[in-house]
Order: sequence, then C-alpha cells, then structure tokens
Amino acid sequence: MIVKHLYEAAHALPERVADSGILGRLGLRAPEFEARIQEAMGRVEQLLHQCAHSAPDPRISLLTGHLAAAGGKRLRPLLVLLGAEFGEPERDGVVQAGVIAELVHVASLYHDDVMDAAAVRHGVPSVNARWGEKAAVLGGDWLLARAAQLAAALGPDAVHLNAQTAGRLVSGQLRELCGPGPGPGEDPVEHYFRVCEGKTAALLSMSLGIGALQAVAPAHHVSALAEYGEQLGIAFQIADDLLDLAAPQHSTGKEQGNDLLAGVPSLPVLLALAGDDPRDAELRDLLSAGAAAGPAAHRRALELFRRSPAPARAEALMHDRLERARTALEVLPALPARRALAALCGFVAQRTA
Repeated sequence: MIVKHLYEAAHALPERVADSGILGRLGLRAPEFEARIQEAMGRVEQLLHQCAHSAPDPRISLLTGHLAAAGGKRLRPLLVLLGAEFGEPERDGVVQAGVIAELVHVASLYHDDVMDAAAVRHGVPSVNARWGEKAAVLGGDWLLARAAQLAAALGPDAVHLNAQTAGRLVSGQLRELCGPGPGPGEDPVEHYFRVCEGKTAALLSMSLGIGALQAVAPAHHVSALAEYGEQLGIAFQIADDLLDLAAPQHSTGKEQGNDLLAGVPSLPVLLALAGDDPRDAELRDLLSAGAAAGPAAHRRALELFRRSPAPARAEALMHDRLERARTALEVLPALPARRALAALCGFVAQRTA
C-alpha cells in the first residue's frame, strides 16, 4: 500500500498543481491570487509553444516541439510564478523565466530518454524512439540554446543562473553514468543524493530563484526559495523513483520499471540491495544482468522490489526532505504563495501516510 499511495501522491500532485484551481482546494482562500497564477500560466504555455516550435525548418520544429505539445506537469513554470510572488509578479520577464525553466526541463527529458533508451514519454513515443538518438540529443541541445537566448534577454542574473543550472544538470547525469567513485568507503546512497542535486533539485531550485529574481524579491527570500527547491526536488526524485517501479504505463506515460531495466541506481533499489532480506541476493543477480535477462526476469525483479522494505525506507527519507523544505519557508512572508509551497509538501505527506 505504501507504494500505491506514493504513486498517487507523486503522480497526482504536479498535474493537479499545474491547474491553479487546486490552490483553492488546498484551503488558500485567495481567489485573486489563483486567478493571477492561472492567467500567467496561460501566457507561459502560449510562449512555450511558440519557442519550442520556432525553428525555421518545419522538420526541426516538429522534433523540438514534440514533448511540449504532448503536455506535461508544468510544475517548473508554476514554481517560477510562485517565486515571483515574493517580489513584483507583474514585472517584465517573469513569464519568460517560466518558459526558460520548462525549456531546460524538456531538453533534459530528450537527453534522459536517450540515456535510458526510453520508448515512451508523456504517453507518446519518445523523441529518440521516433527520430533516433542523434536527433534527440541535438533536439535537446536546440531547446537549451533557445532557453539561453531567452535568458540573455533578461539580463546577467538570468544568464548566470541558467548556465549554472545547465552545468549542474549535466554534472548530475555524468555522476549517474560514472557511478560511485572507486575509492574505499564510497557510499552509493550518498552518491545518489549528489546525482539528485544535479539532475532534479537544481532545476526546481532555479525555477523558484529565477522567478524571484525577475520579480526583484529581497535577496534572503531568493535564497530561501532556492533552498526550498533543492529539498523539494530531492523529495520529488524519490517519489519518481518509486513511481517508475510501482505505476502502470497508462497512468504515467512511461514504461513501467524502465529505470530498473536500464540499471538506473534509484534510491529504493539501492536500499533494497543494501538490505539483509533473503531476497536481496536474487534481486542483485537480476539487476546485474539488466535488460539482457529478459522480460520474465524483469517482472521478477519488480516483484522482489515490491516485497522489499525498501519503499518504506525511501518514503521516510522523502519525508525528511519535505520537512527541510518546509523549514526553508519559515523566513518568507505569509503570502498565499508561501501557503501554496507549504501545501505541496503537506499534500505529499498526507497522501503517503
């Protein structure tokens, strides 16, 4: 049941939050705030599609706009807008900042799907499955370049933050590819968290930070929002790890157990392998064989994982990160946006109880 509840929380939260109407159902009682967020999200969506499809060659435009057109959670643009609420949210550049965050995110999906050999994303064929790996990598590069162009128009702070985040994303992916260092005492779980800081947390932190910067929020508010994003990002990654292993494809738009099959060292898998349950040895053998073991072995690995205590241990670590995120919010003024950010943590905690 823990895996099922975690699946519901991790999957339902971002999609519902992307619809700003959920903010009212979380007890915020701030209709003006909700209307402003909804209107701004509409402008972000419109500009996002314009940018993703702006390549002069229609064949390239079809490729670069593929995942933007397929939809998605739009959590990162929402975080940009929430971060901007701690300054002057109507200032020029806030909507563009939301588009930058989503373009970088979509670009990372193009690259991730190549790394993982994923065939499905957002319920449609992945870019690499449809156009090939080389085209997918170049398409992701094009989206990163488009995000950089938008950042350049916003000024040096946006350029610096965008470049720093791109570097962290790549570093996180490289850390994951290389694995823990060869030195003695290298902890795979600590290595996992360092990967998460680059691959997931960096972009959530950047989303809140760039929104606050464009809205000219106070520096200490920008720092608090960035820290909140770091902790929330790691919590979301843990949830995504469990989602990959627990949820059916028709619910997630991704292949079930794709990360497991690809040998991605997710937190629940690392915890299961480090445990002393008698089934761990069989699970370790199946994972070492990877995709070559075949569909039956893949199903058996999923079965062994679900019977392991690892999901509950991963959930406990997720709760710790959510508590750190809530703590980071304490220095912020009691605006509806702060209550919304706290509600993201609370909603996950309640659904995984």
